[in-house]
Amino acid sequence: MMDFHRMSYDLVIIGSGPGGYSAAVRAGQYGLKTAIIEKDPKLGGTCLHVGCVPTKAMLHSAEVWDYFQHSLEQGIHCDGARLDLPLVLDRKNKIVAKHARGVEFLMKKNKVEIIPGFGVLKGGGKIEVTSERGVQTIEAKNIIIATGSEARMLPNMQPDSTILTNIEILQMGTVPKSMAVIGAGAVGVEFASIFQRFGTQCTILEMLPRLVPVEDEEVSKELERSFQKQGIRCETGAKVESVQRGGAGVILNATLAGGKTEIIEAEKLLIAVGRRPNTDRIGLENTRVEAERGFIKVNGFQQTAESGVYAIGDVVAGTPQLAHVATMEGMVAVAHIAGKPAKPINKNRIPGATYTEPGIGSVGMTEAQAKAAGYNVKVGKFPFLANSKASILGSHDGFVKAVSEAKYGEILGVHIIGPHGYELIAEAVTAMEAEATVDTMIATIHAHPTLYEALGEAFNAVYGQAINA
Repeated sequence: MMDFHRMSYDLVIIGSGPGGYSAAVRAGQYGLKTAIIEKDPKLGGTCLHVGCVPTKAMLHSAEVWDYFQHSLEQGIHCDGARLDLPLVLDRKNKIVAKHARGVEFLMKKNKVEIIPGFGVLKGGGKIEVTSERGVQTIEAKNIIIATGSEARMLPNMQPDSTILTNIEILQMGTVPKSMAVIGAGAVGVEFASIFQRFGTQCTILEMLPRLVPVEDEEVSKELERSFQKQGIRCETGAKVESVQRGGAGVILNATLAGGKTEIIEAEKLLIAVGRRPNTDRIGLENTRVEAERGFIKVNGFQQTAESGVYAIGDVVAGTPQLAHVATMEGMVAVAHIAGKPAKPINKNRIPGATYTEPGIGSVGMTEAQAKAAGYNVKVGKFPFLANSKASILGSHDGFVKAVSEAKYGEILGVHIIGPHGYELIAEAVTAMEAEATVDTMIATIHAHPTLYEALGEAFNAVYGQAINA
């Protein structure tokens, strides 16, 4: 390993998650002398190792297992099929390892130096890196903070083999008989969707009035209806008063909606109450960087108040904690650093994706948000029950909902819950980025039979002219 003492770079990135490593690749493509600092043994961050990638691998296994469980509906006999969770985890681990090697290859290909250790800002373009080799200081004309986030815990609790975060739950070697999930954001509902299909009795407890609270209200209602049909108990407007170890694993004292109290026992407890930014120990106090509750304030080009210091991803104030947001923010920051055309992110064009069954994809304003913003709103909805490909797949739950402005047909938002909704949203994101109108989408030919036909039908439904509903 080369000695980095007194080394100077055009750009140093702290953190190798999707935002950090993508920014490093782009910087290398632009010819910037670039280094990336990573405290963990492998590159890729939360998303690759204990987030997006492993959870979606397990969700795919749950989908396949669900097909086996209902194979007779497809005319296939699958007597004696059984789930082997260690093999599921082994497959997940192989996928993660493959892509971790891929990130390392990308660093070499783009001549990005990898500096192992924990980076601390010292001001004036200096970063102190502590590793097994000791302490070294490197210098950079520009710095990108991409240190990501970690799961929030409830007060006075620590994760272990019974009380879990997204990290511990990915290491369970057996399927628990029961699991309580506190929090109904993407993490909570995705793991409930996995383990309910694996055979766990899941109970979701959410303090807010609905599941996936950032989604359109009708999407939340449909997900709860579908989850309850699958056997997942959903308690919204619920407050967990206390958590104790005992019984089969944990004992929760909860106040449910309406004020009723209940004791809930479960073998495992997943805490999914959000994520906190990793900014506590990275030396912000040595700079002019401004932060609020740990989240770093930036402008449209991802610049902080400290000259030459940028921030991207989960540490940034006011943007969703999503891997694809971090990546695009990295592209904006590096373009600005390199003097290339840089287009700030339009926050109304950020797709959301939740990989439950049924799947959720969304972009833009919800119906309630559009009305609150003063728009004259017209809505078109189309149910997957009337979609031929959904019938072929045997997946009928959900709908596509297009939210538009009445006078000019501007597309304000699109909200999907149904088969592969997280994939189908791509057309809507592209349409909105291209400033297409409802009329444009009505005139767009959609292949038949496909799931994405449902989007064309939803746009037709804005004018009450859907063909198949």
